[in-house]
Amino acid sequence: MNLGFIGTGKIASSVIKGICNSKILYNKIIISSRNKNIARNLKKKFKKIEISKNNQEIIDKCQWIFLSVTPNVGNKILKDLHFKPNQTIISFISSITLLQLKEIIKVKAKIVRAIPLPPISLKKGPVPICPANKTVRSFFDKIGTTIEVYNEKSSINFWSTSGMMAPFYEILRVMTDWLVKRGIKRKIAQRYITSLFLALSEDAFMNSHKDLKSLVKDSQTPKGLNEQGVRELSRAGFYKSLEKTLNSIHKRLSR
Repeated sequence: MNLGFIGTGKIASSVIKGICNSKILYNKIIISSRNKNIARNLKKKFKKIEISKNNQEIIDKCQWIFLSVTPNVGNKILKDLHFKPNQTIISFISSITLLQLKEIIKVKAKIVRAIPLPPISLKKGPVPICPANKTVRSFFDKIGTTIEVYNEKSSINFWSTSGMMAPFYEILRVMTDWLVKRGIKRKIAQRYITSLFLALSEDAFMNSHKDLKSLVKDSQTPKGLNEQGVRELSRAGFYKSLEKTLNSIHKRLSR
C-alpha cells in the first residue's frame, strides 16, 4: 500500500514521522513538494519517502490519500484532481465538511475527517475521526489514540479545542520568560516549565476517569499559592475568556 500526502506542513510531517517510526505496513509514502524544505528533510530522513512531481501523481500512485492543506488551498486545488472510487481519503482540513468533500471529489471513495496534532510524531495524542471507520481507527491507533466521532456536527467541538494548542504553548513561553526575567537561565527555565506541565498533564490523564474538578480542588490548600492563582485568574476573566475563544472558533467552523 502506498500512502500519499497532499500538503507537507507541520501536521503532515508530524503524521509522516509517526508512521515511519511505527509498525504500520506500507510500500511508499509519496508526498507533495509544496513545502520544499520539509519534503526534502523527510526524504533525507526516511528511505521509503518519495517526492511527487504534482498532486495528481500522488493520487494516481496511492491507495490512501491524506489531505493536509489549508481550506483556501483545498477549495482551490481539489476540484481539479481526479480521485478513484477504491481510495481511502483522509482529510485534515478544518473547515471543509464531509458533504463538501464528497461534492468536490465526485467519486464514491471512503472519506474520513481526522484531527491529528503535532505530538503524533511521537506516537502520542488523540486523533478524533469522523465518521467511524474500523480500518482508519486501526491505522491511527498505531500512532496515537483514535477517538471515533459518529456525528460530524459533534466533531466540530474537537476541531475547536484543537485551536488551543498554540495558546497552551504561549502559556509555557510566558512562564518561561517570567523566570528568565528573574535571573534564571533560559535553558533551565524552559526545561523546568515544560517538565512541570508534562507531569501535570500525565497526572490529569491518569485521573481522567474522575471529574477534573477534583484535580482543581485537590491541588489547592486554604490560603495557598494555587488557591491564589485560580482566584486571581478567575477574577481577571481568564477562564471565561478561554470559553469565549472556544465559542468563537466553534462559530467559525460551523459556518
